[in-house]
Amino acid sequence: MTILAILLQAAAAAGFAKLGAGLGAGVAAIGAGIGIGQIGKGAVESIARQPEAVGDIRSNMIVAAALIEGVAFFAIVVCLLILFL
Repeated sequence: MTILAILLQAAAAAGFAKLGAGLGAGVAAIGAGIGIGQIGKGAVESIARQPEAVGDIRSNMIVAAALIEGVAFFAIVVCLLILFL
């Protein structure tokens, strides 16, 4: 049995596990929203300063947003595992 499975079983046994998992999923979603908002803000400011670099800025913005969403999805999956295991 892996260490993650043992930790998830120990967390699920606690009475506050469901409350903690719900709060964790909420914090992950809020954090991702703030992060992507900051990326969009920076991209718009950069495009306003250098309109000829729109393509490079847009592609870098999409990659950064995808990385933030990946971390948020991972956090939400861990919270769901705590809820249902």
